[in-house]
Amino acid sequence: MGTPEFSVPALQQLALQDDFSVCLVVTQPDRPKGRGKKLIPSPVKQAAVQLGIDVFQPEK
Repeated sequence: MGTPEFSVPALQQLALQDDFSVCLVVTQPDRPKGRGKKLIPSPVKQAAVQLGIDVFQPEK
């Protein structure tokens, strides 16, 4: 569970462990950012998607 950039290295290290399996990442919903208010995923979500890990984003 996490959202900010500093959580990404921990997620990456856990995902690389042979004796540990990350089956789901829980993070905040994508937030609008910039002038166009485009939805931007959190750093943890981006890392999870790259690692092929399922992501759950509850509203509350």
